[in-house]
Amino acid sequence: MGAVDSRAGLGTRPTAALTAVTIAAVVLVAHGSAGRIESDGTPHAGEVAIFYYAWYGTPALDGGYVHWGQGGYRPPTDIASDFYPLRGPYSSSDMRVLRAQMREISSAGIDTVIVSWWGRESGDDDRLERIADEAARNALRVAIHLEPYPGRSAASVATDLLHLRAHGITDVYVYDATRTPAAEWATVLHPTPGIRVFANTGLPGFAKAGGFDGFYTYDAYLYDGTSFPRVCASAHKLGLLCAPSVGPGYDAERATGDVRVRERRAGTRYDAMWRRAIAARADVVTVTSYNEWHEGTQIEPARAVGGPYASYDGAWGLRGKRAQSAYLHRTAWWATRYSSAMAR
Repeated sequence: MGAVDSRAGLGTRPTAALTAVTIAAVVLVAHGSAGRIESDGTPHAGEVAIFYYAWYGTPALDGGYVHWGQGGYRPPTDIASDFYPLRGPYSSSDMRVLRAQMREISSAGIDTVIVSWWGRESGDDDRLERIADEAARNALRVAIHLEPYPGRSAASVATDLLHLRAHGITDVYVYDATRTPAAEWATVLHPTPGIRVFANTGLPGFAKAGGFDGFYTYDAYLYDGTSFPRVCASAHKLGLLCAPSVGPGYDAERATGDVRVRERRAGTRYDAMWRRAIAARADVVTVTSYNEWHEGTQIEPARAVGGPYASYDGAWGLRGKRAQSAYLHRTAWWATRYSSAMAR
């Protein structure tokens, strides 16, 4: 999941080097409300991380609607999503939007923002610097979701890790890791002080054989949480970190034509996945996602506009304005319970 119209970043700006001080500030700041980050930037047990996408654009700031119009849709009223953002189709370059998003993520009990990153030549470093600044202001860590960019290989990822580590990044999540054989990963993934590398797979054995530090599942359609206790137990026996992904549902038909759907069931699907991740004693709970609107996995506020669009109405009995941010509030509720459970 997650690969929508090549997942290309906004624009074609040349790669800009991250400011080491900027990123390091994110790594070293403690999450004030949850108190789960050590002074060296490493998280306590009970870390909550969320996948975040900065690939959206508008004519005013980016020369056109980027991603909102994929598949022939015509924003702003007709967009490539089965839900409609409360903010409308926005630009990830809009600093007002970015500031509000980081505040929302922090208020939801999240510790770490996992930012989609398409390689050193993508221009994503430039966007990452801005995200890191705002994350730091909201006591959030920043991690990388390392996407399957053209030509990605185990060797290129090894170089990426050196690049990212030099700029203070301590967690890297490798999407679609099974595209590359575990034996190839094992030739380049050696223990690196201060950095953790997670494989996107449901197979702890693959992650172990590839030399990863842990694994995450990401896929909000395939996984419902029932396997979390089993795979986390297996991971822990292998000395791996278990970071299963919880999500509210999946609905990507408008964006991709995929007719498979995981209904949100008024929030009960999200609750069930959280409950199972906690029962599994997950080392990190990863959330799919804050704003992957194409696949309908987002918890970013949405509004009911009718027509072809679904809404959050009915989630936990809420409707109208109260429902718009229902998933953010519920995430905060679960994050608190997860932290308490891991402290016992």
